[in-house]
Amino acid sequence: MNFETSRSSALNKLNSFIENDILNYNSKRNFDFGIKNRNNVSCLSPYITHRLITEYETVKKVLLKHPFQKVDKFIQEIFWRIYWKGWLELRPKVWSDFTGDLKGINEDDNYKKAINGETQIKCFNDWVEELKENNYLHNHTRMWFASIWIFTLNLPWQKGAEFFIKNLLDGDAASNTLSWRWVAGLQTRGKHYVAQSWNINKFTNNKYQDVKLNEKVSPLADVRDYKMTPLSLNFEDNSNENLIVFENELNLENRKLKDYKNIYLILLSNDVRKIKLEKRVFEFKLKMINDQKKRFNQIQIYDETKFQTLIEKVKYFDVIYPCIGENYSYLNNIEKTRNLKLNFILRDEDRFSWQFSNKGFFNFKNNIPKIITNFNLQ
Repeated sequence: MNFETSRSSALNKLNSFIENDILNYNSKRNFDFGIKNRNNVSCLSPYITHRLITEYETVKKVLLKHPFQKVDKFIQEIFWRIYWKGWLELRPKVWSDFTGDLKGINEDDNYKKAINGETQIKCFNDWVEELKENNYLHNHTRMWFASIWIFTLNLPWQKGAEFFIKNLLDGDAASNTLSWRWVAGLQTRGKHYVAQSWNINKFTNNKYQDVKLNEKVSPLADVRDYKMTPLSLNFEDNSNENLIVFENELNLENRKLKDYKNIYLILLSNDVRKIKLEKRVFEFKLKMINDQKKRFNQIQIYDETKFQTLIEKVKYFDVIYPCIGENYSYLNNIEKTRNLKLNFILRDEDRFSWQFSNKGFFNFKNNIPKIITNFNLQ
Protein backbone atom coordinates (compact mmCIF):
# COMPACT_ATOMS: atom_id res chain seq x y z
CA MET A 1 0.00 0.00 0.00
CA ASN A 2 1.14 3.50 -0.76
CA PHE A 3 0.32 6.45 1.50
CA GLU A 4 1.54 9.74 0.10
CA THR A 5 2.40 12.39 2.62
CA SER A 6 0.89 15.70 1.52
CA ARG A 7 -2.37 17.34 2.50
CA SER A 8 -3.34 17.48 -1.17
CA SER A 9 -2.90 13.70 -1.52
CA ALA A 10 -5.00 13.16 1.64
CA LEU A 11 -7.78 15.33 0.23
CA ASN A 12 -7.60 13.52 -3.11
CA LYS A 13 -7.98 10.17 -1.34
CA LEU A 14 -10.94 11.51 0.64
CA ASN A 15 -12.63 12.95 -2.44
CA SER A 16 -12.10 9.75 -4.41
CA PHE A 17 -13.64 7.68 -1.62
CA ILE A 18 -16.64 10.00 -1.40
CA GLU A 19 -17.21 9.91 -5.15
CA ASN A 20 -16.60 6.23 -5.82
CA ASP A 21 -16.76 3.93 -2.82
CA ILE A 22 -18.45 5.35 0.27
CA LEU A 23 -21.93 4.05 -0.55
CA ASN A 24 -20.60 0.49 -0.34
CA TYR A 25 -19.05 1.11 3.06
CA ASN A 26 -22.06 0.14 5.17
CA SER A 27 -22.33 -3.34 3.68
CA LYS A 28 -18.68 -4.09 2.84
CA ARG A 29 -16.63 -2.40 5.57
CA ASN A 30 -16.09 -5.54 7.67
CA PHE A 31 -14.50 -7.53 4.83
CA ASP A 32 -10.72 -7.71 4.59
CA PHE A 33 -10.16 -8.50 0.91
CA GLY A 34 -6.38 -8.05 1.19
CA ILE A 35 -3.94 -5.22 0.64
CA LYS A 36 -4.61 -5.01 -3.11
CA ASN A 37 -8.33 -4.41 -2.62
CA ARG A 38 -9.10 -1.73 -0.05
CA ASN A 39 -11.90 0.06 -1.90
CA ASN A 40 -14.41 -0.97 0.76
CA VAL A 41 -12.69 1.25 3.35
CA SER A 42 -11.34 4.79 3.15
CA CYS A 43 -7.69 4.25 4.24
CA LEU A 44 -7.77 7.82 5.59
CA SER A 45 -6.68 6.96 9.13
CA PRO A 46 -2.95 7.80 8.68
CA TYR A 47 -3.97 11.33 7.68
CA ILE A 48 -6.68 11.79 10.30
CA THR A 49 -4.41 10.50 13.07
CA HIS A 50 -1.97 13.30 12.29
CA ARG A 51 -4.83 15.66 11.56
CA LEU A 52 -3.42 16.47 8.17
CA ILE A 53 -7.13 16.37 7.50
CA THR A 54 -9.42 16.54 10.51
CA GLU A 55 -12.34 14.38 11.52
CA TYR A 56 -14.64 17.37 11.22
CA GLU A 57 -13.70 18.42 7.70
CA THR A 58 -13.97 14.77 6.66
CA VAL A 59 -17.53 14.59 8.00
CA LYS A 60 -18.44 17.89 6.34
CA LYS A 61 -17.15 16.83 2.93
CA VAL A 62 -19.02 13.53 3.16
CA LEU A 63 -22.32 15.15 4.19
CA LEU A 64 -22.09 17.79 1.48
CA LYS A 65 -22.27 14.95 -1.03
CA HIS A 66 -24.44 12.28 0.64
CA PRO A 67 -27.39 12.23 3.08
CA PHE A 68 -26.55 11.07 6.58
CA GLN A 69 -28.72 7.94 6.46
CA LYS A 70 -26.72 6.56 3.52
CA VAL A 71 -23.32 7.09 5.14
CA ASP A 72 -24.19 6.77 8.82
CA LYS A 73 -21.78 3.90 9.56
CA PHE A 74 -18.83 5.79 8.10
CA ILE A 75 -19.75 8.95 10.00
CA GLN A 76 -20.00 6.95 13.22
CA GLU A 77 -16.56 5.43 12.64
CA ILE A 78 -15.09 8.91 12.27
CA PHE A 79 -16.78 10.02 15.48
CA TRP A 80 -15.44 6.96 17.29
CA ARG A 81 -12.00 8.58 16.95
CA ILE A 82 -13.27 11.81 18.51
CA TYR A 83 -15.03 9.87 21.27
CA TRP A 84 -11.87 7.91 22.12
CA LYS A 85 -9.83 11.12 22.31
CA GLY A 86 -12.35 12.74 24.60
CA TRP A 87 -12.60 9.63 26.79
CA LEU A 88 -8.83 9.55 27.31
CA GLU A 89 -8.66 13.31 27.93
CA LEU A 90 -11.09 12.83 30.81
CA ARG A 91 -9.11 9.85 32.15
CA PRO A 92 -5.44 10.59 31.32
CA LYS A 93 -4.10 8.12 33.89
CA VAL A 94 -5.11 5.27 31.56
CA TRP A 95 -2.29 6.36 29.21
CA SER A 96 0.31 6.82 31.95
CA ASP A 97 -0.60 3.46 33.49
CA PHE A 98 -0.37 1.75 30.09
CA THR A 99 3.10 3.13 29.35
CA GLY A 100 4.15 2.45 32.94
CA ASP A 101 2.97 -1.17 32.73
CA LEU A 102 5.21 -1.74 29.71
CA LYS A 103 8.33 -1.21 31.81
CA GLY A 104 7.57 -4.26 33.93
CA ILE A 105 6.67 -6.77 31.21
CA ASN A 106 9.33 -9.20 30.02
CA GLU A 107 9.62 -9.99 26.31
CA ASP A 108 9.71 -13.78 26.50
CA ASP A 109 10.02 -16.35 23.71
CA ASN A 110 6.26 -16.46 23.08
CA TYR A 111 6.23 -12.70 22.59
CA LYS A 112 9.18 -12.87 20.21
CA LYS A 113 7.52 -15.62 18.17
CA ALA A 114 4.36 -13.53 17.94
CA ILE A 115 6.04 -10.33 16.69
CA ASN A 116 8.08 -12.35 14.21
CA GLY A 117 5.04 -14.17 12.84
CA GLU A 118 6.23 -17.56 14.05
CA THR A 119 3.10 -18.83 15.80
CA GLN A 120 0.99 -21.86 14.84
CA ILE A 121 -1.76 -19.58 13.50
CA LYS A 122 -1.28 -18.82 9.80
CA CYS A 123 -3.64 -15.86 9.56
CA PHE A 124 -1.96 -14.19 12.54
CA ASN A 125 1.49 -14.74 11.05
CA ASP A 126 0.31 -13.26 7.74
CA TRP A 127 -1.07 -10.20 9.52
CA VAL A 128 2.22 -9.67 11.36
CA GLU A 129 4.02 -9.68 8.00
CA GLU A 130 1.43 -7.37 6.45
CA LEU A 131 1.71 -4.94 9.36
CA LYS A 132 5.48 -4.82 9.21
CA GLU A 133 5.61 -4.45 5.43
CA ASN A 134 2.73 -2.00 4.95
CA ASN A 135 2.36 -0.35 8.37
CA TYR A 136 -1.39 -0.74 8.07
CA LEU A 137 -4.08 -3.31 8.87
CA HIS A 138 -7.80 -3.40 8.15
CA ASN A 139 -9.81 -2.43 11.25
CA HIS A 140 -11.62 -5.78 11.53
CA THR A 141 -8.28 -7.55 11.24
CA ARG A 142 -6.93 -5.44 14.09
CA MET A 143 -9.74 -6.75 16.29
CA TRP A 144 -9.00 -10.36 15.35
CA PHE A 145 -5.29 -9.77 15.86
CA ALA A 146 -5.77 -8.27 19.33
CA SER A 147 -8.15 -11.02 20.41
CA ILE A 148 -5.79 -13.78 19.26
CA TRP A 149 -2.87 -12.02 20.94
CA ILE A 150 -4.70 -11.76 24.27
CA PHE A 151 -6.87 -14.88 24.48
CA THR A 152 -5.16 -17.53 22.32
CA LEU A 153 -1.49 -16.57 22.62
CA ASN A 154 -2.00 -15.35 26.21
CA LEU A 155 0.21 -12.33 25.77
CA PRO A 156 -0.16 -9.04 27.69
CA TRP A 157 -2.50 -6.64 25.91
CA GLN A 158 -0.11 -3.78 26.66
CA LYS A 159 2.64 -5.35 24.53
CA GLY A 160 0.20 -5.83 21.68
CA ALA A 161 -0.91 -2.21 21.86
CA GLU A 162 2.75 -1.18 21.90
CA PHE A 163 3.49 -3.38 18.86
CA PHE A 164 0.71 -1.63 16.94
CA ILE A 165 1.89 1.88 17.82
CA LYS A 166 5.42 0.98 16.80
CA ASN A 167 4.35 -0.26 13.38
CA LEU A 168 1.15 1.54 12.35
CA LEU A 169 1.17 4.74 10.32
CA ASP A 170 -2.05 5.64 12.12
CA GLY A 171 -0.95 4.65 15.61
CA ASP A 172 -2.94 6.92 17.93
CA ALA A 173 -2.65 7.00 21.71
CA ALA A 174 -6.40 7.13 22.32
CA SER A 175 -7.83 4.93 19.55
CA ASN A 176 -5.13 2.28 19.83
CA THR A 177 -4.86 2.01 23.61
CA LEU A 178 -8.59 2.07 24.26
CA SER A 179 -9.39 -0.35 21.42
CA TRP A 180 -6.98 -2.92 22.88
CA ARG A 181 -8.56 -2.38 26.29
CA TRP A 182 -12.00 -2.90 24.73
CA VAL A 183 -10.99 -6.21 23.12
CA ALA A 184 -9.54 -7.35 26.45
CA GLY A 185 -12.75 -6.54 28.33
CA LEU A 186 -11.26 -3.70 30.35
CA GLN A 187 -12.80 -0.73 28.60
CA THR A 188 -16.38 -1.92 29.04
CA ARG A 189 -15.87 -4.16 32.04
CA GLY A 190 -16.98 -7.71 31.47
CA LYS A 191 -17.52 -7.20 27.74
CA HIS A 192 -14.68 -8.52 25.59
CA TYR A 193 -14.22 -9.28 21.91
CA VAL A 194 -13.46 -12.91 21.04
CA ALA A 195 -12.21 -13.70 17.53
CA GLN A 196 -14.01 -16.72 16.08
CA SER A 197 -12.94 -19.00 13.25
CA TRP A 198 -16.22 -18.69 11.31
CA ASN A 199 -16.05 -14.90 11.46
CA ILE A 200 -12.47 -14.77 10.19
CA ASN A 201 -13.36 -17.19 7.39
CA LYS A 202 -16.43 -15.19 6.33
CA PHE A 203 -14.89 -11.73 6.40
CA THR A 204 -11.62 -12.73 4.72
CA ASN A 205 -13.73 -14.12 1.87
CA ASN A 206 -12.85 -17.74 2.78
CA LYS A 207 -9.12 -17.09 2.80
CA TYR A 208 -8.60 -18.56 6.28
CA GLN A 209 -10.62 -21.66 7.13
CA ASP A 210 -10.77 -23.73 10.31
CA VAL A 211 -8.53 -21.41 12.35
CA LYS A 212 -7.76 -23.01 15.70
CA LEU A 213 -8.49 -20.42 18.40
CA ASN A 214 -9.35 -20.29 22.05
CA GLU A 215 -12.95 -19.10 21.76
CA LYS A 216 -14.19 -19.92 25.28
CA VAL A 217 -12.50 -17.25 27.33
CA SER A 218 -13.33 -14.76 30.05
CA PRO A 219 -12.56 -11.05 29.88
CA LEU A 220 -9.47 -9.74 31.60
CA ALA A 221 -9.80 -7.95 34.92
CA ASP A 222 -8.04 -4.90 36.33
CA VAL A 223 -8.63 -3.57 39.83
CA ARG A 224 -7.67 -0.05 38.79
CA ASP A 225 -10.60 2.31 38.51
CA TYR A 226 -10.37 5.48 36.44
CA LYS A 227 -12.39 8.45 37.60
CA MET A 228 -13.06 11.37 35.29
CA THR A 229 -10.94 14.48 35.75
CA PRO A 230 -11.94 17.74 34.03
CA LEU A 231 -9.54 19.42 31.63
CA SER A 232 -7.53 21.88 33.71
CA LEU A 233 -5.11 23.38 31.19
CA ASN A 234 -4.87 27.03 30.25
CA PHE A 235 -6.75 27.39 26.95
CA GLU A 236 -6.70 30.78 25.23
CA ASP A 237 -6.35 32.01 21.67
CA ASN A 238 -3.10 33.52 20.40
CA SER A 239 -1.38 35.15 23.35
CA ASN A 240 2.30 34.68 22.36
CA GLU A 241 4.47 35.26 19.29
CA ASN A 242 5.81 31.68 19.30
CA LEU A 243 3.69 28.66 18.39
CA ILE A 244 4.47 24.99 19.05
CA VAL A 245 2.91 22.34 16.81
CA PHE A 246 3.42 18.59 17.08
CA GLU A 247 3.19 16.09 14.24
CA ASN A 248 -0.18 14.74 15.37
CA GLU A 249 -1.85 18.17 14.95
CA LEU A 250 -0.74 19.16 11.46
CA ASN A 251 -3.92 20.82 10.22
CA LEU A 252 -3.04 24.51 10.18
CA GLU A 253 -5.85 25.61 7.91
CA ASN A 254 -7.90 28.49 9.31
CA ARG A 255 -5.36 29.10 12.06
CA LYS A 256 -4.26 32.68 12.72
CA LEU A 257 -0.71 31.91 11.70
CA LYS A 258 0.11 35.45 10.64
CA ASP A 259 -0.01 36.42 14.32
CA TYR A 260 3.06 34.31 15.01
CA LYS A 261 6.64 35.30 14.46
CA ASN A 262 7.86 31.69 14.82
CA ILE A 263 6.17 28.33 14.38
CA TYR A 264 8.10 25.38 15.80
CA LEU A 265 6.93 22.04 14.40
CA ILE A 266 8.33 19.38 16.72
CA LEU A 267 8.95 15.74 15.87
CA LEU A 268 10.28 13.83 18.86
CA SER A 269 13.01 11.29 18.21
CA ASN A 270 12.88 7.77 19.60
CA ASP A 271 15.37 8.84 22.26
CA VAL A 272 12.59 10.47 24.26
CA ARG A 273 9.56 8.46 23.14
CA LYS A 274 8.02 6.00 25.58
CA ILE A 275 7.25 3.74 22.59
CA LYS A 276 9.96 3.60 19.92
CA LEU A 277 8.66 3.90 16.35
CA GLU A 278 9.76 1.71 13.47
CA LYS A 279 11.82 3.49 10.81
CA ARG A 280 9.10 3.76 8.14
CA VAL A 281 6.59 5.14 10.65
CA PHE A 282 9.02 7.84 11.74
CA GLU A 283 9.88 8.66 8.13
CA PHE A 284 6.18 8.98 7.27
CA LYS A 285 5.79 11.58 9.98
CA LEU A 286 8.91 13.43 8.85
CA LYS A 287 7.72 13.59 5.24
CA MET A 288 4.37 14.99 6.30
CA ILE A 289 5.87 17.79 8.37
CA ASN A 290 8.33 18.63 5.59
CA ASP A 291 5.38 19.01 3.23
CA GLN A 292 3.68 21.34 5.70
CA LYS A 293 6.88 23.38 5.94
CA LYS A 294 6.66 24.03 2.19
CA ARG A 295 3.15 25.40 2.66
CA PHE A 296 3.76 27.68 5.65
CA ASN A 297 6.78 29.95 5.63
CA GLN A 298 7.09 30.49 9.38
CA ILE A 299 7.53 26.80 10.17
CA GLN A 300 10.82 25.59 11.58
CA ILE A 301 11.25 21.86 12.16
CA TYR A 302 12.69 20.96 15.55
CA ASP A 303 13.52 17.81 17.44
CA GLU A 304 13.81 17.71 21.22
CA THR A 305 17.53 18.61 21.13
CA LYS A 306 16.98 21.86 19.23
CA PHE A 307 13.95 22.60 21.37
CA GLN A 308 16.00 22.20 24.55
CA THR A 309 18.41 24.83 23.23
CA LEU A 310 15.55 27.15 22.27
CA ILE A 311 13.94 27.12 25.70
CA GLU A 312 17.16 28.27 27.33
CA LYS A 313 16.12 31.69 26.04
CA VAL A 314 12.41 31.50 25.20
CA LYS A 315 9.88 30.58 27.90
CA TYR A 316 6.50 31.66 26.53
CA PHE A 317 4.69 29.65 23.88
CA ASP A 318 1.28 29.00 22.45
CA VAL A 319 0.78 25.29 21.79
CA ILE A 320 -1.78 23.61 19.57
CA TYR A 321 -2.95 21.08 22.12
CA PRO A 322 -1.47 17.68 21.13
CA CYS A 323 -3.87 15.55 23.26
CA ILE A 324 -2.91 12.87 25.77
CA GLY A 325 -0.10 10.71 24.39
CA GLU A 326 3.61 10.84 23.62
CA ASN A 327 3.78 14.53 22.74
CA TYR A 328 1.81 15.81 25.70
CA SER A 329 3.74 13.54 28.10
CA TYR A 330 7.00 15.04 26.85
CA LEU A 331 5.70 18.60 26.96
CA ASN A 332 4.15 18.22 30.40
CA ASN A 333 7.44 16.98 31.81
CA ILE A 334 9.56 19.68 30.23
CA GLU A 335 7.11 22.42 31.18
CA LYS A 336 7.59 21.54 34.83
CA THR A 337 11.35 21.02 34.76
CA ARG A 338 12.20 24.05 32.61
CA ASN A 339 9.67 26.53 33.98
CA LEU A 340 7.89 27.15 30.68
CA LYS A 341 4.73 29.21 30.33
CA LEU A 342 2.45 27.40 27.90
CA ASN A 343 -0.90 28.51 26.56
CA PHE A 344 -2.76 25.65 24.90
CA ILE A 345 -5.04 26.17 21.92
CA LEU A 346 -7.89 23.67 21.70
CA ARG A 347 -10.23 23.28 18.74
CA ASP A 348 -13.76 24.46 19.48
CA GLU A 349 -15.04 21.25 17.90
CA ASP A 350 -13.00 19.10 20.27
CA ARG A 351 -13.97 21.11 23.33
CA PHE A 352 -17.65 20.75 22.46
CA SER A 353 -17.53 17.08 21.42
CA TRP A 354 -15.46 15.78 24.31
CA GLN A 355 -18.13 16.71 26.84
CA PHE A 356 -20.13 13.76 25.47
CA SER A 357 -17.25 11.32 26.12
CA ASN A 358 -18.18 11.17 29.79
CA LYS A 359 -20.06 7.89 29.28
CA GLY A 360 -20.13 5.10 26.69
CA PHE A 361 -20.25 5.51 22.93
CA PHE A 362 -24.04 5.00 22.80
CA ASN A 363 -24.49 8.25 24.70
CA PHE A 364 -21.92 9.95 22.46
CA LYS A 365 -23.61 8.62 19.30
CA ASN A 366 -26.91 10.17 20.38
CA ASN A 367 -25.17 13.55 20.42
CA ILE A 368 -23.59 13.28 16.95
CA PRO A 369 -26.47 15.23 15.32
CA LYS A 370 -25.93 17.99 17.88
CA ILE A 371 -22.21 18.19 17.00
CA ILE A 372 -22.98 18.21 13.27
CA THR A 373 -25.54 20.99 13.68
CA ASN A 374 -23.44 23.08 16.07
CA PHE A 375 -20.51 23.25 13.64
CA ASN A 376 -22.49 23.32 10.41
CA LEU A 377 -21.05 20.04 9.18
CA GLN A 378 -24.05 19.25 7.00
